[in-house]
Amino acid sequence: MDKLPAYFQSPVFRHVLFWTVVYLYFVLSVNNTSMYASYRHILESFGLIVLAQMVTTYTCIYVLMPKLLDKNKIGLFVFWMLVLLMSVFALYQAAKTFYFDVIYFDSYNEIQVKYALEPYGKRLTYFSVFLSKCILYLTPTALLLMARFYQNQQKFLKLNEQKKIAELTALRNQLNPHFLFNTLNNLYSLALDKSDKTPEVIEKLSDILDYILYRCKNNYVPVQKEIDLIENYLALEKIRYGERIAVNFDYTIDPETKIAPLLLLTFIENAFKHGVTQELRKAKIDISLTMDNTDLLFSIYNSKPNNSTERNSENEGRLGLKNVMQQLELLYPNSHELTLANEVDSYKAVLRLKKK
Repeated sequence: MDKLPAYFQSPVFRHVLFWTVVYLYFVLSVNNTSMYASYRHILESFGLIVLAQMVTTYTCIYVLMPKLLDKNKIGLFVFWMLVLLMSVFALYQAAKTFYFDVIYFDSYNEIQVKYALEPYGKRLTYFSVFLSKCILYLTPTALLLMARFYQNQQKFLKLNEQKKIAELTALRNQLNPHFLFNTLNNLYSLALDKSDKTPEVIEKLSDILDYILYRCKNNYVPVQKEIDLIENYLALEKIRYGERIAVNFDYTIDPETKIAPLLLLTFIENAFKHGVTQELRKAKIDISLTMDNTDLLFSIYNSKPNNSTERNSENEGRLGLKNVMQQLELLYPNSHELTLANEVDSYKAVLRLKKK
């Protein structure tokens, strides 16, 4: 769709268009033209009403609201709003008394004549007339305020979305270098040993990089992509630790189910850091990914060595977990549940997510 011309975006043009529509609505909705002397009478009568509405609207929106209501001076706002309405009503009645009832008196019916003969001062005391006119004066104000509220809400939602994207980008930028650093360390160790597995590691690392850099930019991706990432990561770690580690990864899930990218990887990284690095015996890691009618269920268990002294690793693990929890709050607000069980000889994390 082509972009609207610049003048359509102008506030002045939109306000002129709004009041033109209001005025034409009044004029074109007249059913009983016999109450008016001529088309000029109709045009002038509703012109006076629209003028009163404009004075009320712009004084309220551009003077009283920013100077009083926005500063929480509610009492003063109500007082000056009443003063405004009474002033507009007085000016309206003056125009009716000293212009319309003089020029068009001969065309009035019996009821109009009776009201036209009332003195100006007495007309100002008719509370029911004042109340009905106030509602009429304030109607465009309410419409413009609703339009402004909707516009502000759209801006607020857009800013929130931009903030959310910026926060997610920052969190993922924290995660990616950390993950890459660990993987490159694995590759470095194999290269030093001149291992025949080095080409395999490079291939899997290439797949991982391709996914992280190019294929997980959306907020949600098919879970199969995350499964492929996890399997590549596990393959790299198995090459690194060999017989020192027993890893089991079971999954039964619809591959097209959506999930936020890179969430699960942090838990798996932590399991290796805390469960394998210092383990003198054979470490164990069990990973499960399943689903039911409404939720995805991810669980990971890892054994822990009794001689664990890696303070830095624990701090990094807490940082990674904090990172994941922030992403969960952004991408799964009120639709996730994380349970952590930190025992002496084992660690278990269970994450439940609403399906996307």
